[in-house]
Amino acid sequence: MTTHTARTTGTVAGAAGTAGPADGERLRRWRLVLGGDGAESTGHALTGRDAAMDGALTALYGGGRSGDRGRSGRSAGLGASAPSVARWLGDIRTYFPSSVVQVMQRDAIDRLGLSALLLEPEMLEAVEADVHLVGTLLSLNKAMPETTKETARAVVRKVVEDLEKRLATRTRATLTGALDRSARISRPRHHDIDWDRTIRANLKNYLPEYGTVVPERLIGYGRADRSVKKDVILCIDQSGSMAASVVYASVFGAVLASMRTLRTRLVVFDTAVVDLTDQLDDPVDVLFGTQLGGGTDINRALAYCQSQITRPADTVVVLISDLYEGGIRDEMLKRVAAMKASGVQFVTLLALSDEGAPAYDREHAAALGALGAPAFACTPDLFPEVMAAAIGKQPLPVPDREPDR
Repeated sequence: MTTHTARTTGTVAGAAGTAGPADGERLRRWRLVLGGDGAESTGHALTGRDAAMDGALTALYGGGRSGDRGRSGRSAGLGASAPSVARWLGDIRTYFPSSVVQVMQRDAIDRLGLSALLLEPEMLEAVEADVHLVGTLLSLNKAMPETTKETARAVVRKVVEDLEKRLATRTRATLTGALDRSARISRPRHHDIDWDRTIRANLKNYLPEYGTVVPERLIGYGRADRSVKKDVILCIDQSGSMAASVVYASVFGAVLASMRTLRTRLVVFDTAVVDLTDQLDDPVDVLFGTQLGGGTDINRALAYCQSQITRPADTVVVLISDLYEGGIRDEMLKRVAAMKASGVQFVTLLALSDEGAPAYDREHAAALGALGAPAFACTPDLFPEVMAAAIGKQPLPVPDREPDR
């Protein structure tokens, strides 16, 4: 997002609700969009709330349009102290909706180098928490002073709990249905009959004169509903570019681990491999057990995952990575081929986030696709369907559009 575009987004959102065709209103909006350097061209002065809103935007994006800042001599700046930034964060939360606040926070961290200030408790208490902020905090985890860690955990926990509320119910319902279908039996006892599927399977046997369906073939649920039916291994690339994916995967890992019919393992990797399965009851612990950044050795991670497989035909391995391999490429592909040959359902997600198309290694993605393991980006809302298809050994719901570079 350019400076001008970001400023426009904030201005339009902040000015929402003040509509009108009058020239004065149009000049007001243009003045807010252009910033201080555009005041002379519009001839419109800002007062009150508009002036305060403009000040918050100017502190981040500077006084003029993108490309004008160097000529005007005005530049963005929030000062060097956490209190001044905390005040600014409070201001933008007053003037703009949450979605715009999150964009402005990310821009402040990227443009003005404010990551270090996130190590101070008063800063963390002022921010609007979202997935991207969690990623930034995780990348700073090792440098974080003890006085800040509890505040950081509280921020991360709030985001995680919000994500669980959004994702857990639908994920459990979707996967429970897939697991039940995988356990259907054709000669069920009376109380095990799935009447909905039985009726639909026997509609051709409908007798209109009697107003009934003759159930020539009964379909039932499996009896061992409480037994472990599938093993799931989430193998997550924790390189810096995968921050949002790590957050979502940790939440999904906790949700899957809460289902008794799934045995879930969560593995994170860079050039080393760490098994965080014993922390899956709390995704916040999982997240603080990761270490964003560093290199990537997918082959080593898959070697570990392969060693944990005991029931290949009932195992789903989900590799979440941009596929920029720093290890042995040919060995990585051989491992994937071997797992698939043994009956493992192998899924490759280039990203698990709302961000859309990621950057990824296209050569490796094509090679995996040739092995029958298509690589594609996945939104959190689509993930339950992807897992349900993998569990049921059905074609994966690969998005029609290939991710862009």
